[in-house]
Amino acid sequence: MKHIERKDYMNTLIGLRDKNLIKVLTGVRRCGKSTVMQMFCDYLISDGIGKAQIVFLNFEDFENSKWLNDFEGLYYHIVNQLDLSKSCYVFLDEVQQVREFERLVDWLYVKPNIDVYITGSNAYLLSSELGTLLTGRYISIHILPFSFKEFLLTQKDISRTDLLFAKYIDTGGMPGIFDLHDNYIQNYIQDVIQSIIQKDVLVRNKWKNEEHFYKTTAFLFDSIGSIISPKKITNTLKTNNKLSISHNTVENYINALVESFIFYKVKRFDLRGKGLLSTQEKYYTVDLGLKKFFLGDKNNLDLGHNLENVVYLELLRRGNQVNIGKADNTEIDFVVRKPNEDREYIQVAWTAKEQSVFEREIRPFELIKDFNRRILLTTDVEPVTTYKGIQKINVIDWLLEN
Repeated sequence: MKHIERKDYMNTLIGLRDKNLIKVLTGVRRCGKSTVMQMFCDYLISDGIGKAQIVFLNFEDFENSKWLNDFEGLYYHIVNQLDLSKSCYVFLDEVQQVREFERLVDWLYVKPNIDVYITGSNAYLLSSELGTLLTGRYISIHILPFSFKEFLLTQKDISRTDLLFAKYIDTGGMPGIFDLHDNYIQNYIQDVIQSIIQKDVLVRNKWKNEEHFYKTTAFLFDSIGSIISPKKITNTLKTNNKLSISHNTVENYINALVESFIFYKVKRFDLRGKGLLSTQEKYYTVDLGLKKFFLGDKNNLDLGHNLENVVYLELLRRGNQVNIGKADNTEIDFVVRKPNEDREYIQVAWTAKEQSVFEREIRPFELIKDFNRRILLTTDVEPVTTYKGIQKINVIDWLLEN
């Protein structure tokens, strides 16, 4: 695969260079965190930064395993390599593998002339002591798999974006799949999901009952874009799979899946009361290729929710805060708080060509009393149209806009 520069992330890191903050790159395993960090390291070298000013360590590399239980020795190993009379840069990949990594990162942070960059594959990185120890001294940069725009950069012929979009929804955007023949993609995805589940979930939580965990995970994938609760999952698994499992256990499983960034929990926002609701969340996955691995051909029957998932991830990439909207007894797919504090409302439908479907999709918009932008995203191929202030936009055009 040709080199794909992830410009948005690179621009963010360039803008944060030498700022007095620890840069924490988070995201699911294999989404490209290490590559983004290496790209930024290469950028520094091209900008004249010398070898005595950079240390780059990957703690999933066997050669660095000797440091996993010796954070003090690791600290001296790092600083003794650097010319601290100049600006220096330390990159620590999968740093949560190191025992008491929080202290290591803190020591490096307070050392003059060291700019620290770290990655981690689960939310534990920031929910641990690190988050407490370094409150106000770090900035989190969340890395996601390839967007559709980045996906197109991996393709030789992009004349039929509609066909490529169908492929993107089917395979997902994990960077590693684009070096592979189609026959090997599922094997790669299987390796990814098993690595995440074993390293970031089962081993860390010391859970032994893999069957219950995998059944819960499959249920969550099958319920993407639908309102669910641990109790509902528990009741369904008992009825359909004869599994005896408590809703507390299911809740723990879900929390672990969210912590490992396989899923994102999206809360509901009451547009009348102007506040977040504490129940009936929705979940979206970090990559649709993982969903297909769990559900097989059944995945292809859920195009509407798959499209919602693509839109949700793109909204995150653009730096938005995203919730589900509740207006009386109706629902708006996404209430979006943009970085500039503007709000948008978005509905997603695979198609709204039929008048009855179009009217159903825009009905929730009509219950909103403010004048913020309203968008209906579909795969329908037609020019942008506006009806009662509601814009209907082709989702591919929306994904590719600047």
